[in-house]
Amino acid sequence: MRPMTRFAPKLLLALLLTLGFAQRSPAASVLMISVDGMKPEYVLEAERRQLRLPFLRSLLAEGCYAEGVVGVWPTITYPSHTTLLTGLAPAAHGILANLQFDPERQFADAWYWYAPQIRVPTLWHSARAAGLVTASIGWPVSVDAADVDYLIPEFWRTSLGTAEDPSDRLLIGALSRPGGMLAQLESTQGPYMMGNDTRLAGDAIKTRYAIAILERHRPGFMTLHLSSLDEAEHEHGPFSDAANATLESIDTMLGALANAARAADPAAVIVVVSDHGFAPLTHKLSLFVPFIAAGLIQIAPDAATQTARITAWRAEPWLAGGMAAIMLKDPADRATLGEVADLLRRLQADPSNGIAAVLDRAQIAPLGGFPDASFLVEFKPGFYAGGELTGAMVSELPGSHGGHGFAPSFPEMRAAFFAAGRGIAQHRDLGVIDMRSIAPTVASVLGVPMPSATAAPLALGP
Repeated sequence: MRPMTRFAPKLLLALLLTLGFAQRSPAASVLMISVDGMKPEYVLEAERRQLRLPFLRSLLAEGCYAEGVVGVWPTITYPSHTTLLTGLAPAAHGILANLQFDPERQFADAWYWYAPQIRVPTLWHSARAAGLVTASIGWPVSVDAADVDYLIPEFWRTSLGTAEDPSDRLLIGALSRPGGMLAQLESTQGPYMMGNDTRLAGDAIKTRYAIAILERHRPGFMTLHLSSLDEAEHEHGPFSDAANATLESIDTMLGALANAARAADPAAVIVVVSDHGFAPLTHKLSLFVPFIAAGLIQIAPDAATQTARITAWRAEPWLAGGMAAIMLKDPADRATLGEVADLLRRLQADPSNGIAAVLDRAQIAPLGGFPDASFLVEFKPGFYAGGELTGAMVSELPGSHGGHGFAPSFPEMRAAFFAAGRGIAQHRDLGVIDMRSIAPTVASVLGVPMPSATAAPLALGP
């Protein structure tokens, strides 16, 4: 008998791996739906809160769920949705906020709309590279997502919420893939929304279109973003009557989506996530006002708009809901750095200003957000960033409102995670998880590699 060479262990390992993969059951398709702003308590405490959520409640018994998902810095929509797709923090994936930093306000409120701005591979990429058909409707940072076969991106020019510009519907058609798909769907599903309709009506349209794509194209991986709960919570506060009624309507949509996904693939796994939690708001904190008073920002009257405009700046806040990054025009300007440090120290010393903490660059670096900021100002719960250039720095907010963007360590900011379907354990409480673990978990369910994600997949199997 020929003696075993030093290569035999490697050959044996390769054989075992091949047999192991051959014996695995086929990977499931995944429909991942984001319910923007959904706190886990809506579902976990539905009975106590008298919420009728039959589909979401069924996921507790039929699948795995998290008691909470600790999000990223900042806990806002676009960075969080990109983490859900990549498994990495904003400093790594490149989507640092909702709106791009625009110190002189010349970009007309330009958001991080474009998928090429994502610096790392996404779940869309991993799925398509493995030969799966991919689809997405309304997902943040999806314009020109090259790895999505059937794409209706989230984008708007002027139409947002109740404002409507008919040309925005044509723009969405031009940005959708493949060419002509939106017009074909409109012939049977009715008109698509104009721009980004954040009301319940907009979610109903996206749901109808998603079901049509599931029925016609049977994607192996599909993402869908529903945004009306976030809108209701901003306007009326979390767990308000309006927010509760909105989520009850969304629950019906989720049930219909799950039925369509399972009709297309009986092995389909339904993953329901959210991007952040919500907290009640009491005050607005406009950091621009003290920065202008300190001479760090210069303003002048704008005759066209009858308001003030920024004409020059040395240091300026970059707002993110419950926090603000402080950006220096010249990060090496030691004199300005010292001025800003002194100003923030004075502001934090007054408890009525609502500043919980001021972090410097060394403290910001390990958080994974705003890598180029010189400081990061964390707000106390209840205080929210305002962009006003004049008036009071702190003002009370009338009525009931909600917001997010606070530190991820704040329990009110925890997001949600639910998964159910073939191959998923039933009634498994995963505890509190890290948002960065969700993308590698979905990749594992799909049976595709995602080597760029650093977190370990969650244990969802029976």
